[in-house]
Amino acid sequence: MEDLSQEEWAEQLANDDNAVVLDVRTDAEVAEGIIPNAIHIDIYKGQGFIYQVEELDKSKNYYVYCRSGNRSGQACKIMEQLGFENTYNLEGGMLQWTGDVVDMD
Repeated sequence: MEDLSQEEWAEQLANDDNAVVLDVRTDAEVAEGIIPNAIHIDIYKGQGFIYQVEELDKSKNYYVYCRSGNRSGQACKIMEQLGFENTYNLEGGMLQWTGDVVDMD
């Protein structure tokens, strides 16, 4: 797992052909907007989160975010335990995100 600043995360993501963006927030938070092309798996679903994450392709690079950076950091640690080698945590999360956001309505 690597903690990346907002700038590092966005820049690395833009140049990564093997990237997957993962949003680990709640449904209510996601309703307020999501980073384009992100997959949403709520970390608060506990074992359900683990089941869904285990279905993902472990050869991809995962750019993980939440509201503030705490849950996404936990998600990266869980993913590492499950065998994911490349996870990148967005420091500051959506609270500091200045990039594109898509409305989920």
